[in-house]
Amino acid sequence: MSNHKSTAQIAAMRAAGLIVWQAHQVAAEWARPGITTAEIDAAVETYILAQGAAPLFKGQPGRVPFPATTCISLNDEVVHGIPGARALRAGDIVSIDIGCRLNGWCADAAQTHPVGSIPADRQRLLTTTEGALRLALQMLRPGLRWSVIARRMVQYVEEAGCAMVAASSGLTGHGVGRELHEAPVVPNVVTHHYPDFTLAVGMVIAIEPMVNLGTSRVRQLADGWTIVSQDGSPSAHFEHTIAITAEGPQVLTAGPAGQGWSMPS
Repeated sequence: MSNHKSTAQIAAMRAAGLIVWQAHQVAAEWARPGITTAEIDAAVETYILAQGAAPLFKGQPGRVPFPATTCISLNDEVVHGIPGARALRAGDIVSIDIGCRLNGWCADAAQTHPVGSIPADRQRLLTTTEGALRLALQMLRPGLRWSVIARRMVQYVEEAGCAMVAASSGLTGHGVGRELHEAPVVPNVVTHHYPDFTLAVGMVIAIEPMVNLGTSRVRQLADGWTIVSQDGSPSAHFEHTIAITAEGPQVLTAGPAGQGWSMPS
């Protein structure tokens, strides 16, 4: 399937992206000590369904179908955490990944929140991961090879004393359109695991740096979904869905006035 979308198709994806952005505002209101991850998930699902959209992650195929609307990952969990009875505690960091489909078009975004006051090293991790996404957004332009951006993101992360999750883990960004995962694969590092590509007008991609405070290695838990840092160090995740246009990148999962996490200043 071609990743190149028309202006009308990008506008349809923007409508889905606005729902994802607002769902993240709902999630942020619930991301406080004492709230369970299942409660956050339920609030987000209620909002998405009320907009006439469908949760994108629920039922995604795996060893078992993904059972929830959101992926909620705590502390050393990198991505794909399953919401449940765990209550948030002050000092935690919680990554919330939300996607929806509206009128046949998808949008996907993630954000990591501090829960109450967090230690300085965890704040550095959040700042670095969000900064890596901001850097990518600043660099996006037609004709640029993706590997140029990935190399700069890794340099930025490593200069801050953190580690981008290894491409060999299979955790990457991706094209977005009528399906959650379309071509191209958008790795966060320069790698031979996936082909490089050139940014072009009409391309829509999800960029999602995943960064560990320790090493870049990860492992999967027995639930078949949750990915954690191998060394138990905290991990953060920031993501936007972006269209490459002749006028520059358009962040489809930003707020109605273009606001959002990781936005270039």
